[in-house]
Amino acid sequence: MGFDSLGLSDAVLQSVRESGYDNPTPIQAQAIPLILEGKDVIGASQTGTGKTAAFALPTLSKIQPLDKPQILVLEPTRELAHQVAEQFEKYGKQTGCKVALLYGGVGYGTQCDQLEVADIVVATPGRLVDHFFRGTMRFGEIKCLILDEVDRMLDMGFLPQVRKIVNLCPWEGRQTLFFSATMPPAIQTFATWCLTDPVSVEIARRAVAKTVNHAFYPVSMDQRDALILALLDKTDYHSVMIFTRTRKEADQLCSLIQDESEGKAIAMHSDISQSDRMKALAGFKEGKYNVLVATDVAARGIDISGVSHVINYRVPENAEDYVHRIGRTGRAEAEGDAFTILTADELEYAKSVEVFIEQPIPRRKLEDFNYTYTALLDDDHKPVRKPRRPAGRKRRR
Repeated sequence: MGFDSLGLSDAVLQSVRESGYDNPTPIQAQAIPLILEGKDVIGASQTGTGKTAAFALPTLSKIQPLDKPQILVLEPTRELAHQVAEQFEKYGKQTGCKVALLYGGVGYGTQCDQLEVADIVVATPGRLVDHFFRGTMRFGEIKCLILDEVDRMLDMGFLPQVRKIVNLCPWEGRQTLFFSATMPPAIQTFATWCLTDPVSVEIARRAVAKTVNHAFYPVSMDQRDALILALLDKTDYHSVMIFTRTRKEADQLCSLIQDESEGKAIAMHSDISQSDRMKALAGFKEGKYNVLVATDVAARGIDISGVSHVINYRVPENAEDYVHRIGRTGRAEAEGDAFTILTADELEYAKSVEVFIEQPIPRRKLEDFNYTYTALLDDDHKPVRKPRRPAGRKRRR
């Protein structure tokens, strides 16, 4: 089944074709017709499944440019808001609809200018409430409210702001779309309150490939960078993806690898333009770079095969992100390695990952590394002379 059969508008279909997509992902095939029908939808899907397009394509197909906010999307973080706004701009460029991107930590001027003509608003909860109190955000014409990554928004303490925003939007005639990777009781209660006769769309959790070799590398907090460099030096790798939590970490780590190792590194995050991200990705695929340092947001939705190693600079706070990250290696029955730097403040996150993937992850020590003492090293684990070498050329030149 292609996108042509889903009922999307001609303008949106043109943008989809220009983006190079032929067939919808499972969540897109299920959710798009329901959203076009005007149903309230609860979607449970992992990142990297095409979730953003699942709500962007049909909602863009249903509106006309009015220079008034008609679609409101809430995201938990600046990075996610940035990515989703880019997707709406990409898929909506033939519709004439304009996007406003609202997040904290920056001035209000440009955001206020965008709000004067915006048809779609993508925002973090706190900054959106700020605009309401300033009188710069109008809710009266909102036809569709999209609550994305709801579990993360609640984990971050945004529930009071999100409730306020839901109440500010018109209740009568409003369509509400609700996306959450998990559905604990608190989120189920919240969904019952803000949705009307919702239809559930759920995509099965991605399995962890059996060909991936997992390992935690415990270290003191001040030796994280040194251990990353040592791992790269002692590992025979073909291509490595290193995931960081923040854009700043990605830039700093990329510079460190360029300066202190033989790796040819490039960074990819949401502060880098889309065209430069695509150049970085192409260079990584072609072998111009053999280390790609990326944030989760920048790496979502990109297809990379043949990655020999994935390294987590920090343990992901969200266990689902771990599965999404390591899905870049160990594909098509090929062996791959997933290394995670572990410090004492990340033990709870590490336990969550092990529970989520339903298997213990061994701890390893890198031989000949000059460790600073940390209690994490007290566990009786035999040092590993070299991480497992996958198929592929040797790094050293």
